[in-house]
Amino acid sequence: MKRKLITVAAWFLCLGGVASAHRLDECLQAMLVTVEQDHVHTSMRLIPGVAVSAAVIADIDRNGDGVLSMGERQAYAERVLGDWSLTVDGNRLTPRLVSMEFPQIDQIREGLGEIHLEFTADLPKGGRNRRLILENHRQDPNTAYMVNALVPHDNNIQIVGQKRNELQSFYQLDYIQTDVAAPTGWWDQVGGTGFASLFRLGVRHIAEGTDHLLFLLALLLPAPLLVVGSRWSGVVSARQSLLRILKIVTAFTVGHSITLALAAMGVVSVPSRPIEVLIAVSILVSAFHALRPLFPGREAGIAAFFGLIHGLAFAATLSELGLGQWERVVGILAFNLGIETMQLFVVAVTLPSLLLLSRTRAYPAFRVGGALFAGVAAVGWIAERLFGLHGPVDLWVNAVAHHALWVAGALFLVSLVCWRSWNIDRRAATVALDPCGYPA
Repeated sequence: MKRKLITVAAWFLCLGGVASAHRLDECLQAMLVTVEQDHVHTSMRLIPGVAVSAAVIADIDRNGDGVLSMGERQAYAERVLGDWSLTVDGNRLTPRLVSMEFPQIDQIREGLGEIHLEFTADLPKGGRNRRLILENHRQDPNTAYMVNALVPHDNNIQIVGQKRNELQSFYQLDYIQTDVAAPTGWWDQVGGTGFASLFRLGVRHIAEGTDHLLFLLALLLPAPLLVVGSRWSGVVSARQSLLRILKIVTAFTVGHSITLALAAMGVVSVPSRPIEVLIAVSILVSAFHALRPLFPGREAGIAAFFGLIHGLAFAATLSELGLGQWERVVGILAFNLGIETMQLFVVAVTLPSLLLLSRTRAYPAFRVGGALFAGVAAVGWIAERLFGLHGPVDLWVNAVAHHALWVAGALFLVSLVCWRSWNIDRRAATVALDPCGYPA
């Protein structure tokens, strides 16, 4: 907890250092979010650089008289607020301006002026697990965004995770809100954070971890197939397919469980950036394997190897909770159980479609299409995480993920139709045989 407070303080000191120097080519927009039981408070600081100061001044001083009137300041603050949307648990909030401070025009022009805006919004009642999302819809290319959260003063509120995009124009805050007056048992209150809460956090983490699921699903695409030469051709029995898939899922589980435990206990520590890049690389490798056999028969070993890397990413979520040693042991168990539950659910939902489609002429197209989708997503993530190049990959993948149940249902219906059509064609091929079984 103290480390988090120091981090926030250092962040403010950095901003103070930035404000005391002459900023040049961009506007810095820094936001601090404070969550309370019934409302959320946002403190925003805008520091225009010299190169963009004229545009900012013109945007505030609409009549061009060289004076920032109260009405112009109010209108500017409302426009800035209008650029952002704020939701909690999917419910749109209506922030209101609490206070505003504007520097002199000369200070803005010299890159020294700091605009300080305070907003607040009432929170509707909700459950224990809550999600706050801040999203900027303007995304000015001349603005650098920074978003962070303050440690809650209320002991009944505990932040469990933060998520941002590279530009920090999207910010997600997950937190647990409890009522100390409500009776709780061991299941809900182990270690103070809650076994059930950490279990749900694991479920949500894998459900939203599109990169983790994409790696696993791409690796499962060729599981029902045989290798002939250097190509995927023919199918194995349903029993063999199930055994292959079980081995792959189990190996992945063993791999990420090992590094999740080691990293969460502080035995292993790896920076998050290379881990995120390697996760994208793992998706690319599994996508290539789905197109052409790279390691036929050794999929379980590859799943275990890359599972070690994915486990380090899982551990990063637990590390943000500030758990004690005993809490960490329970947390690893609960969090990992949540991950496995969601992972098995996804496999169970997609498995029937894979087995049915693999026995039809439609499967090659489906396999290639799925592999290309995973490969393109992996290349996009590598470019973003390694070189800072941004593309629409997250939008595409999230659009599919947000409709995952509909996609799975549609895929199952298509697989049934294809399998039915394949059976009809196979029976039609026997019509040319006479009752004795000889060709007519």
